[in-house]
Amino acid sequence: MIYLLEDDDSIRELVTYTLNSQGMEAEGFARPSQFWKALSQRIPSLVLLDIMLPEEDGISILKKLRSSASTKKIPVIMLTAKGSEYDTVRGLDSGADDYIPKPFRMMELLSRIRALLRRTASEEKIEEYQIGSLYICPSQHIVKVDDEPITLTLKEFELLSLLVSKREMVFTRSQLLNQIWGYEFDGESRTVDVHIRSLRQKLGKAGEYIETVRGVGYKIGGGNL
Repeated sequence: MIYLLEDDDSIRELVTYTLNSQGMEAEGFARPSQFWKALSQRIPSLVLLDIMLPEEDGISILKKLRSSASTKKIPVIMLTAKGSEYDTVRGLDSGADDYIPKPFRMMELLSRIRALLRRTASEEKIEEYQIGSLYICPSQHIVKVDDEPITLTLKEFELLSLLVSKREMVFTRSQLLNQIWGYEFDGESRTVDVHIRSLRQKLGKAGEYIETVRGVGYKIGGGNL
């Protein structure tokens, strides 16, 4: 799946139509809020991102993607009417993998997309974790318990992925807030506890793998259920 965030209707419709006609599943969004909603449900294989957008600009969106554990490795191509060297450097320095100024030729865009997907596919190492009845594949956004798919929100998935990737390591609430939500623990927030409780409920018996370390935080343990 390729996501395109572009507020120009004609460009968005042309690009998504062309990609789909070429066998590349694509979905377009006019507003960042629509994009974030879709991202919480499905992680794409590549993102085409405009810079000048309503609600928030593309550079800000790119930085958020790169700061999140579940989205930081998504290939991103910037599409923008701005063609100055400054904007090109700004986009690439913020984490973009490629940059194409408008107006662009569709054949060139298709070629860049295919090249980037080939490169990232060859570089990507699929990490999988199996802890007792719990299976998780972060890169493919898959969570299963006893081979049954489990639906999680994006933050729940990021939280579980982090805990599973560092099994037996105890994370404080402060560390989890900083790495998943990007802000410091203020001593009163219940954000982590609420998400842990929700995770345990959704994982059923596998929720027991998430252990509370009294006075410290949480870790993944167990594995014998």
